[in-house]
Amino acid sequence: MTEPTAKNIKKLFDKFFEADISVWEKFSSYLSYRTFEKNEIIKDHNSKEKFINIIINGSAGLFVWNGQDDVCINLYYENDFFCDYLSFLKQKETAIKSQALEKCEVWSVSYDKLQELYQKSVVGVHIGKVISEELFIKKQTEQINLLTLSPKERYLKLLTERPEIIQRTPLKIIASYLGVLPESLSRIRTRI
Repeated sequence: MTEPTAKNIKKLFDKFFEADISVWEKFSSYLSYRTFEKNEIIKDHNSKEKFINIIINGSAGLFVWNGQDDVCINLYYENDFFCDYLSFLKQKETAIKSQALEKCEVWSVSYDKLQELYQKSVVGVHIGKVISEELFIKKQTEQINLLTLSPKERYLKLLTERPEIIQRTPLKIIASYLGVLPESLSRIRTRI
């Protein structure tokens, strides 16, 4: 069990900006520790996102139903921020589902707690800005890769930049994430 403590939160955020441990002590009081079993739904399709999460252990994915199957639109691993951010910001239902791909431990901050933090602290606004920017950068990068790289190039990039995905995630989900059929991914893998 990895409860949110000032020391481990500071370690996570130091790569974005350094702040006194007292800042992280205060922020840790806004976080809750949650766990999810492998394949457990964290947020279902057509429901409202209540939390921004930080994965401490495990992995999760975001999925959209295409009428026949769930299509993976994002993958997240240790130290990643994740949520259905559109739903979180608007506090409205969306078609996005989040699901644990492995047993998952997360630190979560609720929408209400984050709004309270913003009202009480300039540093709180800065923390929210970091989270928002990281979610945006990840999504934009993935969209650009999907639109500008071939399936083989996307797979090679994944192997180079995030080898843990290949080792820890079912090929069917990786294929969906890359925008190819599982059979096409198998052919790409055999040619490499």
